[in-house]
Amino acid sequence: MIFVSGGCGFIGANFILNWLKSHDEKVVNIDKLTYAGNIHNLDSLKNNSNYEFVKLDILSEKEIFNLLEKHKPRAFVHFAAESHVDRSILGPAEFVQTNVVGTFSLLQANLAYFKSIDETAQKNFRFLHVSTDEVYGSLDWKEPAFTEKTAYAPNSPYSASKAASDHFVRAYHHTFGLPTVTTNCSNNYGPFQFPEKLIPLVIRNALAGLPLPIYGTGENVRDWLYVTDHAEAIEVALTKGRLGETYNIGGNEEHQNIEIVKLICDHLDKMKPATSKKKYSEQIQFVKDRPGHDKRYAIDSSKIKNELGWVPKENFTSGLQKTIHWYLENQNWISQIADGSYKNWVEQNDGERK
Repeated sequence: MIFVSGGCGFIGANFILNWLKSHDEKVVNIDKLTYAGNIHNLDSLKNNSNYEFVKLDILSEKEIFNLLEKHKPRAFVHFAAESHVDRSILGPAEFVQTNVVGTFSLLQANLAYFKSIDETAQKNFRFLHVSTDEVYGSLDWKEPAFTEKTAYAPNSPYSASKAASDHFVRAYHHTFGLPTVTTNCSNNYGPFQFPEKLIPLVIRNALAGLPLPIYGTGENVRDWLYVTDHAEAIEVALTKGRLGETYNIGGNEEHQNIEIVKLICDHLDKMKPATSKKKYSEQIQFVKDRPGHDKRYAIDSSKIKNELGWVPKENFTSGLQKTIHWYLENQNWISQIADGSYKNWVEQNDGERK
């Protein structure tokens, strides 16, 4: 079996669903169920004997070790993280606790477990750490894309906390021999993404007749990766990745934020026209830019392509259409998660930007 941390979150849930479609192997999902961890993301697995959920904080080192010792997994895939830049600006302490101290606790528990198993099991064991391209900092418009050798230069509390966690994972491999693999991905999008991130936020606000907020001039560029492609890349890295190595995972789809918002509006105009008969793009509003807003991210995925044979299947056009269709078909999911805590955060964040 394998263990997953943060499997009720956006990327973790998609990974588990994708994994169980093609593997007859049990998954134990450890999740604290914070605001973005939605247990209903995995409702389709309620009767699946190969799935088990454990509500647990990743800082609970002893309890994690006891679970590992009980189930004896062959791998641990670590998704659990605080991941929203705006939240990290308003409250960085929680990001340090979850992303840095939490990863440290998991490394400690997994190292203790690794030392307790026999030599054959040790040869097969892997700890895969899921990280972000934001640890590399910001690129100018014409600079070459991030590679695995790009120096770290995080610019937000979020990216700094993920950079620290990456360094701890590297250190535990080189110092203690824990068999680790790290992946650094570009911006994900797709089903089950919490509506604080750009694409689901725009879809939700557009349908609700609310403003579509765009930071600054909207010229910031991101590389976009469909979440199922990311899930498959992680599986490839877990299966074939060289120990102690890092693999960058990107969609090879660089787009400006304003371009993304206008594309969503155009799709919604065709798929679900507004009752007012107005164009959704009329709801676009430019707001004060966030502090330290990185100009551009771009991922060079040639290493994982050349070494492990992975390339994304979705282009941005097909992936965005699938994403919008999913949100249109799952309005109840959005209603369930847009609870008081999310509304309070939106009001606080918007107030800072006006």
